[in-house]
Amino acid sequence: MLPALLAGALTGLSLIVVIGAQNAYVLRQGIRRSHVGAVVAICAVSDLALILAGVAGIGAIVDRAAWLIDVVTWLGVAFLVWYGVLSIRRSMRPEVLRSQGAADERLRTVVLQVLALTWLNPHVYLDTVVLLGSIAQSHGPVGRWWFGAGASLGSIAWFSALGFGATRLAPLLARPRAWQVLDLLIGIVMFVIAASLVW
Repeated sequence: MLPALLAGALTGLSLIVVIGAQNAYVLRQGIRRSHVGAVVAICAVSDLALILAGVAGIGAIVDRAAWLIDVVTWLGVAFLVWYGVLSIRRSMRPEVLRSQGAADERLRTVVLQVLALTWLNPHVYLDTVVLLGSIAQSHGPVGRWWFGAGASLGSIAWFSALGFGATRLAPLLARPRAWQVLDLLIGIVMFVIAASLVW
């Protein structure tokens, strides 16, 4: 079952390593050292739930419910545009951007933002539930669970490395100008992803 485990890990990583809204947020929180453990845990557990749903065969149901994907898509577009605007606004006020000890940032706010970036992203459902779920089915009744375990391990490893590894970038981003550039780039990424969802 090692080949299925390895295939799951590599396939899962190939899908989540792409910089998107969720990864950009994890990176930003990691650099700021703000509730990193909670952000990583929410992303990893959410991915685990979606991967297991796909491996269990929920992907076939989601694939047939096109209206559900449409609803999630438009909610995702609205949220990404809103978050993009916030990022652009932050880039215009460098005095409020700090790379360390964001003590004033409430855990509840961070949790709600990461949950929205995760669960309102239609790509998450297409990648984890539909795509990973259908690939898992090709590994047979037992192998698919090993494939799912590999994809889950890959997800946990990625989010942990991204969130906790990003803290090492904090010294490089200690200047307000660097934060302006980072937030501007994050805002642009959000707008690009929102536009790609619309098209």
